[in-house]
Amino acid sequence: MEDVQKKTFTKWINARFSKCGKLPIKDIFTDLRDGRRLLDLLEGLTGNPLLKERGSTRVHALNNVNKVLQVLHQNNVELVNIGGTDIVDGNHKLTLGLLWSIILHWQVKDVMKDIMSDLQQTNSEKILLSWVRQSTRPYSEVNVLNFTTSWTDGLAFNAVIHRHKPELFGWEKVTKMTPIERLEHAFNVAQKYLGIEKLLDPEDIAVQLPDKKSIIMYLTSLFEVLPQQVTIEDIHEVETLPRKYKKESHYSHGPHFDSSSFQSSMLEEECGGSRVALEEVLTWLLSAEDAFQEQENISDNVEEVKEQFATHEAFMMELTAHQSSVGNVLQAGNQLIAQGNLSEEEESEIQEQMTLLNSRWEALRVDSMDRQSHLHDVLMERQKKQLQQLSDWLSETEERIQKMESQGFMGDLKTFQQQIDEHKELQNDLEAEQVKVNSLTHMVVIVDENSGESATAVLEEQLQRLGERWTAVCRWTEERWLKLQEINILWQELLEEQSLLKAWLIEKEEALNKVQTSNFKDQKELGVNVRKLAILKEDMGMKRQTLEQVNEVAQDVTQLLNNKKALKNIDSDLEELTQRWDSLVQKLEDYSNQVP
Repeated sequence: MEDVQKKTFTKWINARFSKCGKLPIKDIFTDLRDGRRLLDLLEGLTGNPLLKERGSTRVHALNNVNKVLQVLHQNNVELVNIGGTDIVDGNHKLTLGLLWSIILHWQVKDVMKDIMSDLQQTNSEKILLSWVRQSTRPYSEVNVLNFTTSWTDGLAFNAVIHRHKPELFGWEKVTKMTPIERLEHAFNVAQKYLGIEKLLDPEDIAVQLPDKKSIIMYLTSLFEVLPQQVTIEDIHEVETLPRKYKKESHYSHGPHFDSSSFQSSMLEEECGGSRVALEEVLTWLLSAEDAFQEQENISDNVEEVKEQFATHEAFMMELTAHQSSVGNVLQAGNQLIAQGNLSEEEESEIQEQMTLLNSRWEALRVDSMDRQSHLHDVLMERQKKQLQQLSDWLSETEERIQKMESQGFMGDLKTFQQQIDEHKELQNDLEAEQVKVNSLTHMVVIVDENSGESATAVLEEQLQRLGERWTAVCRWTEERWLKLQEINILWQELLEEQSLLKAWLIEKEEALNKVQTSNFKDQKELGVNVRKLAILKEDMGMKRQTLEQVNEVAQDVTQLLNNKKALKNIDSDLEELTQRWDSLVQKLEDYSNQVP
């Protein structure tokens, strides 16, 4: 039904757009989401210009759709449980519901408002059905009882047109056509001579149960351009569905599941209420069968299986909710048979249709339960496999951590940098696994008579153990990363300070070598060299603190590394610097003593 409504509603919208020179839409589920095309539609229907937000963000779309809902409210269009987010998110069911509310208001009720007022009737469907029955009354082959199965053979559409425009075609010619040919003929004639758009496709009508809303929408287009003769007596006839209904003729080529004849015989004494109930049950049953057939094959992905399980669980709840409706229809049929007022032919027909209805319901119920059971088994298997995969991954990672711990920190900076790279790989692996771990918070547990409530306790215990292991791995990885970063920063700082201090010592050694200690030309030259020595002494005094800081950093690094090789290398570098420092101090002292 959804596909048919989507197609029909799209044609109706584009027919409206073509009249006001607007571009057509292609897909109502995507093209209407930003609200702008809906506002275009309402502009044409109301005749009032409507401001639209042109931005492409979700906020702009919501503002436009909320403007649509506001306009509908101002025009007294009834909407039930439809919000702006439903349309922006592309909800198929609610988008179709919104469009049907628009069509019902401007296409159906607006066309019929005058006659509804004259007859003091508020039910547009009763008036439309009364008009159709009155229009087709002279045609013995036609008996319209509803807006679904009564139209599948195409005779009723042609009869409505022929009754008011007999000059357009011959009736006998139509009766010899196939259902598809009749439907095509009626839609072509209506388009060519009455100016009615071909909103319906024959292949969508010549089915077991065509879409009611699409047929009503098309019939109101005929009602708008053809003479409208409906009396209060015609409406009473629809309300009572008298016993003198017309038998379907040999021209009917409807589907095997003949709900028209079933309704007319089974419910003739129970008035229109039971007839509507049966039609709703049949409509729902066929749509439920379609929905069940459209469900995808069970996925190999555990998250997709969870979604499939939830979707099917909702479907099963819907089956349960309609079970009483099916039972009531079958009970009504049994009561009619028990009354003994039916002919042998009528009783046989009712019994056959009840058996067919019951068997299709039972088949759908059994197939649905089988799928639910299969989904459950597959989901449990996939989740069990998912938990085992995580446990295996944790075991491998724990061994990996144990190996990294046993190695300690490397003794030279190059291999230490390699350890940092290895740790980054571990962090990346953790981030990748985090996605899988997050999904464990949405585990599905089905408690039945076989597993009992213990299934939940077992799963919770298993998840708790895995959670504790995962937390321990994450904590170790974070703590070790902080330590690696601290060591790396200090080590880099140590090497940089050692390099700068070494270069400074070389510079001062060269400066000291240029100081003259004897054979001065005059007192002035002596004074210059004395000042040089004084400056060098002052620089050495100031730089003494840097040497002490380098030693402190070296101690911090060796303490964090806790590695003998590292300690040996760092001590060797410090010893070299210290010896060079001491040598420069001694040489400076000797030079100072040589100068008079």
